[in-house]
Amino acid sequence: MSKHPPQILELIDRLARLPGLGTKSATRLALYFLTRDIEEIRGLAEALMAVKTDIRFCSVCHNYTQSDPCPMCSDLERDHSKICVVETPADMLAIEGSGLYRGLYHVLGGVLSPLSGIGPGELHISDLFERIQKAAEAGQPVEEVLLATGSSSEAESTCVYISGHLRDKAVTVTRLARGLPLGVDLEYVDGGTLKQALEFRRQA
Repeated sequence: MSKHPPQILELIDRLARLPGLGTKSATRLALYFLTRDIEEIRGLAEALMAVKTDIRFCSVCHNYTQSDPCPMCSDLERDHSKICVVETPADMLAIEGSGLYRGLYHVLGGVLSPLSGIGPGELHISDLFERIQKAAEAGQPVEEVLLATGSSSEAESTCVYISGHLRDKAVTVTRLARGLPLGVDLEYVDGGTLKQALEFRRQA
């Protein structure tokens, strides 16, 4: 029988469901919370609730935002002729942090994975095509689509799918170039490697 009260066991169980946390890490974190001031814990709880109630997805790029469209999509100082396609908001932040890219973004929400039941309809791929079409019709065509996904086989398949559908469009499709290690998610790539990949991107 556990020596912990039911409330602590409940907290440990919920924390252990978070990515990267096992039972031991969840237990240490739960016991750490017990040592903190009540106002600090209340602040954490309020921050978690605010994320769920105040944050939404941008209807244009599908990044997290408080306003719609997001500030980045609304920024007239950015290059609206370029769209960088990423898997997740974390990947977008990694590229933005490099300081080398000043265009717009489009978050797919993952990659194609037929074995996991993830097809084009489960991602924001059709929204990307529609976005490019609308920009052309508005006289502000997208000139470059940079496919900045990871290097997994699923990511490669996703890039092939997107570039294939854009082949007959008046848009240049590029890929991140050398420097990205095989099988590593973009959000874990160091700044120097990501900088090299952006600078030497190639046509898809």
